[in-house]
Amino acid sequence: MTAFSYQLYSSRNFPPLDATLKMVGDLGYAEVEGFGGVYGDPKALKAALDRNGLKMTSGHFGIDMLENEVDKALDIARTVGMKAIYCPYLMPDQRPTDAAGWRAFGKRLEKAGKPYRDAGYIFGWHNHDFEFKALPDGSLPMTLILEAAPSLTWEADVAWIVRGGADPIDWIRRYGDRLTAVHVKDIAPAGQNADEDGWADVGHGTVPWKAIWAEVKKTPAKIFVMEHDKPNDDARFARRSLEAALKL
Repeated sequence: MTAFSYQLYSSRNFPPLDATLKMVGDLGYAEVEGFGGVYGDPKALKAALDRNGLKMTSGHFGIDMLENEVDKALDIARTVGMKAIYCPYLMPDQRPTDAAGWRAFGKRLEKAGKPYRDAGYIFGWHNHDFEFKALPDGSLPMTLILEAAPSLTWEADVAWIVRGGADPIDWIRRYGDRLTAVHVKDIAPAGQNADEDGWADVGHGTVPWKAIWAEVKKTPAKIFVMEHDKPNDDARFARRSLEAALKL
């Protein structure tokens, strides 16, 4: 049976963290994925994970920390027992506007990942939608990043690929050998769930997960992370999404 992870960012608006970890563990999740908001005390975090029978298999770290606070990032990853480290985002004012800029960013990620790869971690990029928006010359940032960073793996956020106007099945088929993790999330039908930014519980939206899952199973990906960017009820999201995902 596939073990599913839970991106703790989904519950950032439902403190405290201890209650989230208990909720996730009680529902039957085996793993969680960390983000910047939970790394304040790595030893306490590890103890809380252990109390709830959870492993933090992967974590998101901002580009600034990855480049400028390597020892701190490595200490967090080691202390909580991560296997994979992903860079999750680039602020709008930091995003290149042409192909040369995105190639340079890919090279930057290649360099940034070296100390983490050397320490035995999977290192990758987690996409949003902007990487699939064509540049003036018709090229796509996601392609440029992957081509410029041959050692970089990919954590595919399937729903953001869809929101970027691309076909996730096509991308998984083309770059599946680079895939080490997948964000399992869903999009509500047009006009629905406005208070949740149009996201949906997994299996209750429009993303064709059965077809996508068939392609995901052909890749090396081993980390499958449930996420909802703005649930109005995180426990409902966590429960219904896991129930649906276990049927894939």
